[in-house]
This record gives sequence, C-alpha cells and structure tokens, in this order.
Amino acid sequence: MNPTQDPAARFIGPGAWRHGLSYGLLGLPLAFVALPLYVVLPNHYAREFGAPLAALGAVLLAARLVDAVLDPIIGRWCDRLAARSPGAVLGVSGFAAVLLALGLWALFFPPAAVRDGSTLLLGWAGLVMALSYTVFSVMSVAHQAWGARLGGNEAQRSRVVAWREALGLCGVLTAAVLPGTLGLGAMVGSFAVLLALGWWAWTRSLRPAASIDLAHDAAPQGPSPLRQPAFVRLLAVFIINGTASAVPATLVLFFVQDRLQAPTSIEPAFLGTYFLCAALSMPLWVRAVARFGLARSWLLGMGLSVAVFVWAATLGTGDIVPFIVVCALSGMALGADLTVPGALLAGLIGDLGERGRREGAYFGWWNFAAKLNLALAAGLALPVLAWLGYEPGSRDPHALMTLTAAYCLLPCVLKLIAGGALHWLVIRRPAQSAIQPV
Repeated sequence: MNPTQDPAARFIGPGAWRHGLSYGLLGLPLAFVALPLYVVLPNHYAREFGAPLAALGAVLLAARLVDAVLDPIIGRWCDRLAARSPGAVLGVSGFAAVLLALGLWALFFPPAAVRDGSTLLLGWAGLVMALSYTVFSVMSVAHQAWGARLGGNEAQRSRVVAWREALGLCGVLTAAVLPGTLGLGAMVGSFAVLLALGWWAWTRSLRPAASIDLAHDAAPQGPSPLRQPAFVRLLAVFIINGTASAVPATLVLFFVQDRLQAPTSIEPAFLGTYFLCAALSMPLWVRAVARFGLARSWLLGMGLSVAVFVWAATLGTGDIVPFIVVCALSGMALGADLTVPGALLAGLIGDLGERGRREGAYFGWWNFAAKLNLALAAGLALPVLAWLGYEPGSRDPHALMTLTAAYCLLPCVLKLIAGGALHWLVIRRPAQSAIQPV
C-alpha cells in the first residue's frame, strides 16, 4: 500500500490536530491511572488501613507479575478482535474502561467488611488489582495496535505515537497534582470522566485501512514475534535503553534527598519539569525524525541523555537550579524514548508483512518488555547500592559517591550499550529494521 494512502498520512497537514487528538486522547487517562496504581496505592494502604509492608509488597509484586505475563496473551486476543472489526475492538475496550474505573474506585475505597482484617484487605486488593491491571493492559495494547495499523511513513508514524505519548505525559502531570489538591475521591472521579472522554474520542478517530481480507481469518496466526530476528533485535535495544531510563527513575529521590540534600518541598518541581519538558520536546523530535529518520533521532536522544547524566555526576549539595536544568534536558531525551521506538515497531510490523494482522501480538511482547524494564532497574540498582554500602539518609562521602555512580554513570553505560546496539542491529541493517525514507 502506498504510504500516502494510509490513514496516518492525515496526521500531517490541515486538520491533523483533530485526528491526533481523537486517537491520542485515550493516552491521557491510561497514563493518568498508572500513577495511582503504582505510586499512590501502596502508601494509601499502609497509612490508611495499616497494611503490613512486607505482605503488601508481596501482593503488589504478584499482581504485577501476573499483569506482565498476560500481556502477550492479551496481544493475541486483541488481534482476533481486530480481525472481526474495528467495532469489536472499540466495544471490548469500552467494557474494559468501565471495569477499570470501577476497579480503581474499589481499590481506593474498599468495602468496610474487608478493612478490618489485613488478610481480607490484602486478598481484596490482590484480586481487584489483578482485574484492574488486566483490563488496563487490554485497553493499552488495543490502543497501541490500532495506532500501528494506521500505517504511514516514518514522519507520519512518529506523529501518531507523539500524540498518544504527549497526551499521556499530560495525564501523568494531572495525576501528580489531583490527589494532593482535591483528594482521592476527586482523583477517581476525574479519571472516570477522562477515560470516558478518551474512549469516546477514540470511537471517532481514523480507522485502520483494511489492507488484507480477514473475513475468513478471525484468528490471525503466524510465528511468535520472538521468532522474528528483526523484532528481537529491536526489542533488545528497547530493553537495554528502557533499563537505562528506569534506573535513574528508581533512584532520583535518593539522589535528591541525600546527594543534593534538597528540601522535600522542591521535589515536585524536579518531577514536573522532567515530564513537562518531555511533552514539550515531542514536536522537536517529530521534526528531527523528518530530517534524520527514526533510528538516528533515537540515537540523538540517547546521546543527549548521556551528556546530561555525565554533567549530573558533578553536582553536589545545594545544586538545586543546575539539577532542574538536568531534569529539563533529561526530559527532552525522554521525549525521544517515547516518540521513536513505538513508531519503529509499527514500521517493522509492516516490513514483516504483519500489518493489519498481528500488531497486538507484537505490542503485547513490547509492553511485557516495558514492564520488565522497571523490574530490572529495581533489581539491578537497589541491590548493588546496598552491596556497596549505601543506605538512605547516609552522608558518608563513599556512600554518596556510590549513589552518584548508580544514578548518573550506570545509566550512561547502559545508554552507550543501547546506542551501540541500535547502530549495529538496526541502523546498519535497514532492510530488516523498518528504516524507510521519509
């Protein structure tokens, strides 16, 4: 199919913003809900209900593992829905949206009957979390696969992804503000409204072109994405780079509190600057893609990240303003991480002849890898820090050097490895890596 005939071509030119908003708006509530589920909920159960930390941690870990393992299965199921019709995808996603809104309410406001005993409370939390994570993954994978099915060249695909991810960052910023200002009830209610609006906008977005006849193929089959060498190469780069980004995300508050010794009141400014600059940088990365291509733009983003964290390693007590600049520049680098990889994957799916058939299977494994990145970051950084003698609250120079090395230099090493892998596994093998001229 000629790229100019793809629906994604309408993301460039007059009226492009309407198509971008219609498709991308659902990214806002889907990113919004991640912060309450992953950050606010554990603190809420520990403080409000007295849930034992060890048992609560075990429940959270189990629910997240179930969530990650189910993603590839959910991806294949989403492909079967897409094979029936776009309406089937939208209908199931609408039902999932209702369950997700109810699940979030049930998690933060459990029935009085289960609040009295920690066993009942944690059992309730585990079951509702498993349900909420599952329907969240259904909506996320279906939405990402829909965007990939819109097709297009590199510039067009990057715009599709940029709309989704930029609005997602707006959702993160909104979720960071609402709990502390309006309370948990308003947060859950606002999420329900935003989710309904996002789903409604999605039902009115551009629909993927019927590039192949699936009338007699309601369950697209094919080799596992993990048996496609080009996908495995791209996935390897994604995992290494994602781990490099997740390590500083895991350690940032330790660095701020112990190395910079900044007051806690300034912490929201650091995080807000990071996410805001990531969102604002996306139009710049879209223009970079039009000039340099997807893979080389991603490489530029990795280089920017390395330069910023090398500088961050020189900061010390009281360097608040320089660290805000670090947050701004590293946020810009995050913009590349959010804009480019998904667009590269969409192109690769087309190059492999899988467009319109198995996007869900690929994005299922993609999301599994994204969740694996967070686990790898915590599993790599925290034990190494403890082994080298760092403890939270420490002011020992050796311990602080260890913290700086883990927060600043370890991500640089991983980013350099990711950049090398991107160059050798993707850029140097364009025929197998979805690198197409714009």
